[in-house]
Amino acid sequence: VQWMQDIAVEHYSSIGGASPMQKIGATWVARSHLIEYLMPAFAGEEIEIRTWIESVRRVRSLRKYEFVRKSDGKVLVKGETDWVFVDAQTGSPRAIPNEVIEIFQATQKP
Repeated sequence: VQWMQDIAVEHYSSIGGASPMQKIGATWVARSHLIEYLMPAFAGEEIEIRTWIESVRRVRSLRKYEFVRKSDGKVLVKGETDWVFVDAQTGSPRAIPNEVIEIFQATQKP
């Protein structure tokens, strides 16, 4: 779960999502995680983590992940996180700004 959260933050920042969020005093909180382990990974293997926004609703976004072994391209793990956009002070859900939705719509599954 920690790797999923870390890559989500890195991806979100790299596509420009952090700036509009900070301007309005909002943040994301994880509502749920789903992880499906398909194959094992072993010490010394290089693993690539892919992430993308699958869908966006009024206050929520669904982010998906794949953990892929670089040597053979096999998907080892699939995961998803349901994120809720909230006011950073109150923790109350708030509508995702159009600017953020547009940024998300520009990203696609790798």
